[in-house]
Amino acid sequence: MTITANSACELHPHVAVRPEPFGALAYHYDNRRLVFLRHPDVVKVVTSLAHHDSVADTLRAHDIAEERWPAFVSAIDSLISSEIVRVR
Repeated sequence: MTITANSACELHPHVAVRPEPFGALAYHYDNRRLVFLRHPDVVKVVTSLAHHDSVADTLRAHDIAEERWPAFVSAIDSLISSEIVRVR
């Protein structure tokens, strides 16, 4: 699946996020996937997706520079493939 900045997403309800010095670990209890979130900004964005109408709104809320948005959209799209994030 390919998402855009206008997509509405959320952290999957069966995923736990554990903060780490490098960012966080995201663990999906159903499929047992463990994913490294390697930057604190990614952790902030991923954990707050459900509180905003779109990925773009989430990025704006966390003052992520627009030139970084494509990397975040790509990362979130990858997290959807891992079932860490889902489209709502």
